[in-house]
Formats: sequence, C-alpha cells, structure tokens
Amino acid sequence: MQTLSLAPPLQFSTVQFVLTDMDETLTYKGRLAAATYLALERLQASGIRVVPVTAAPAGWCDQMARMWPVDGVIAENGGLFLRREPNSHSVEQIYWHPPGSIADIQKQLQVIAGVVEEAVPEARLADDQAFRLTSLAYKRTGTDVDDRIVEALVDAGADATINNLWVLGWIGGYDKLSMSIRVLAETFGISAEAATELVAYSGDSTNDGPMFGFFKHTAGVSTIVDYLPQLPVPPAWVTSGPGGVGFVEFADAILRTRI
Repeated sequence: MQTLSLAPPLQFSTVQFVLTDMDETLTYKGRLAAATYLALERLQASGIRVVPVTAAPAGWCDQMARMWPVDGVIAENGGLFLRREPNSHSVEQIYWHPPGSIADIQKQLQVIAGVVEEAVPEARLADDQAFRLTSLAYKRTGTDVDDRIVEALVDAGADATINNLWVLGWIGGYDKLSMSIRVLAETFGISAEAATELVAYSGDSTNDGPMFGFFKHTAGVSTIVDYLPQLPVPPAWVTSGPGGVGFVEFADAILRTRI
C-alpha cells in the first residue's frame, strides 16, 4: 500500500468506472460534504460511470439512485442493484436472488434474527433495519458482542461481516465483489477480466476486502489503517485524508489523467 500522492501521472488512465463504498468513504462522521458530491458529478461529466457499492439499506440507496449523480447503486452488501430508468423517475431493482424468492428470503432472515436475539440478548437491530430488503444489520458495540453476533449469524446459516457501522448478516453467499462483477457484466457489458483494469474502487473497512483483492486500481481512505489487520489484501493506495476528503483525492487523481 502506497501513499496516493506518489502515484504516477497516468496510473489511472484506463479507468472507466469508479465503484466506491459510501459510509465513511464518501461520508465522514456520517456527513456528505459538498466537495465529495461534486467529485461524483465531475467523474460523471468526464465520462466515467460511478456506482456506489455499500452495505447501506435499500431505502437509502433508492434515494441515491434517483437523485445523486451516479449510474446506479449496489445496496446491502450486494443484495440488490438499483438504477434510475432512462428518462424516468422510476428506479429498477435487480436482486441477487431471483425476484420471486424475495419474500421467502425475508422470512428466512426473520428466523435468523430470532436465533441471534436468543443467542445474544444484547444485540440491537440498527435503526435502518426497517429500510432493508435482503439483509440484517445490528448496531456496532465495539465489544465482544459484535463477534458474538457474527458467530450467531453464521451458526444460523447466514453470511456475516462487520464494517465501521454495522454487524451485517444475509443469505446467498454473495458479497460486494460478486454482485459488482454481475452488474458490470449484465448492465454495462464489462467482463470480470476487463474490469480488473477498467474499474477503480475506494473503501474504508473490512467488507471492502474482496474488492481490494480483485481490482487493480484501489484506494483506501486514510482510516483504512484501522482495519489492515483484518484485510487479506490491502488497497494499492491510501489517501492522506479520511472519508470524503480522501475520496476527492482519489477522484482528482483519476480525473488528472483526462486532462
């Protein structure tokens, strides 16, 4: 992992897509700065497609897909992809699971939530849970309770991870990377092989690990250093600033190759 300011001038000249985590990568301490939002718009204006890839709930991501300068949003750690339909205010929802199975998936998640509640009485669902369609999210405690929730989720048959805000659970075996590869292929016509060179990714936490391990052009915002012991592969570059400040650094490094 190298300091982003040391990247060669043409390091990111092949980038055609920017995929990025949202919480504490685009935001910082829960807030989205105007400069970060503008960076998304500047990337789009240069012809680069922008897709946030986040563990945030579908309810939040629906608003992002409708109103932000982005080309779609992968929500709930890969559970679904939302994209504004051309020349419309409507949003298309593409699930990892077959659409007809979503109601059954939600019932299975309710059963898993009951198992977690019994195994870890201290567990508390995140306050965004009402807006989730394909996942469970629990409030982080910063204690061993988080690890016990992960263990309970896995014991109940769920996939699980921890990011900087939530303990997350879902079913289906997917993650940010597998859904990103599917969306790139099915929506944008980009093969997994080609994506390694054409995609840049920025993130800040443990659940960004698969993305850091797959794509060539990756950057962690400065707070990624807190999660390096949990990452099998670190990002290629690290920014000097945290959150959105770091994302703007990464966007600028990419945009400089377009001048």
